[in-house]
Amino acid sequence: MSSQPAPQGHVLVVGSANLDLVATTARHPAPGETLIGRDYAEHPGGKGLNQAVAAARAGATTRFVGAVGPDDAGRTLADIATTSGVETSQLLTVDAPTGRALILVADSGENSIVVVPGANDLCPPGIPQAGDVVLAQLEVPLSSVGATLQRAKAVGAVTILNPAPARALPPDLLECVDVIVPNQHELELLGGVASLLDAGVGSVVVTLGADGARIHTRDAAIDIPTLKVDAVDTTGAGDTFCGYLAAGLAAGLSLERAARRGCVAAALSTTRPGAVPSIPNAAEVDGVSASEE
Repeated sequence: MSSQPAPQGHVLVVGSANLDLVATTARHPAPGETLIGRDYAEHPGGKGLNQAVAAARAGATTRFVGAVGPDDAGRTLADIATTSGVETSQLLTVDAPTGRALILVADSGENSIVVVPGANDLCPPGIPQAGDVVLAQLEVPLSSVGATLQRAKAVGAVTILNPAPARALPPDLLECVDVIVPNQHELELLGGVASLLDAGVGSVVVTLGADGARIHTRDAAIDIPTLKVDAVDTTGAGDTFCGYLAAGLAAGLSLERAARRGCVAAALSTTRPGAVPSIPNAAEVDGVSASEE
């Protein structure tokens, strides 16, 4: 069976850009414990940049709104976005250091992350256009996220919120969200599926790691399977899912089909290290998707 064509469409991503400082070790340390690491690497990352690159590699025309510092890390991240096919005219250079993420990856592939926002605290709101799919996260100021989503609803754009890191969200922001994409931990902190739907969110797509995802609407719950892979590093897997989900919706796919494609992309991303470096392109994802049908 032939693979599906790569999606087209327009995605606007508003979010963070970080330099990821990644150490690997056998396991995560206990509180107060010091472990000897095995490897160290620096990778481009940040939830916004990861998701923008994923959307672009999925086939969508992608614009990225964010902020970096006037330093080597900021120039590196801007170059990575551009070479990945992301439009960066709204990626600002501001008077603050580029954000950093301190990431520990255990042999199991699981990670723990501490983010130092830096320039991300000066991320501006995005300016959506009719027909956009707008994707945002919570590593940048809530005021920028809220203003972007409100503008998106005013012009009839589709809105996706990845509520990470999870925090309390005001009702007027949730009312502007068509699709919210939390993991299980974030879902619990946000009060659960029913609470989000009652707040006005259109659909809740819960990412379940190696178990895929589950779509919740007022009428149904749909389980979305994923590939079984040997995970090396789960960093950026959720962002890969979100970027592919946004690109799929921008191309006119149903939420279920877009989520299925996102699950395949996220699984493939865990088979290699890093965030941006691990994101697969559309040909890889659609080749696997076709073989699974």
